[in-house]
Amino acid sequence: MKVRTGLTWLAIVLLTVLPLWFAAAPPAEPGAEVPSVFGGADERAQQAIGTIAPHYRPWFAPVFEPASSEIASLLFALQAAAGAGVIGFWLGMSVARERARRAEGSKQEPRAD
Repeated sequence: MKVRTGLTWLAIVLLTVLPLWFAAAPPAEPGAEVPSVFGGADERAQQAIGTIAPHYRPWFAPVFEPASSEIASLLFALQAAAGAGVIGFWLGMSVARERARRAEGSKQEPRAD
């Protein structure tokens, strides 16, 4: 195995394991509140804003409020899948267009000037 490949695999393993290792463990006593280690950035931002400016009021309300957090997660996953599909389609079309352009260029005979 090449050194570069080994270093890449080591980086992948470290990036996967280290966040889980540094995450806070749940409390030992039953009934205690578990800290939200993997909570969303929205919650942390709301807490920070509440600390900095306790009288702050949002400028607008959400247009659509999902019925539960599971539905919100589903909608987020669908949005991510649609975005990945668009990017994948664009990338595939770009590669196919470049291959067609190269094939067309190689089929043309050189001009005799």
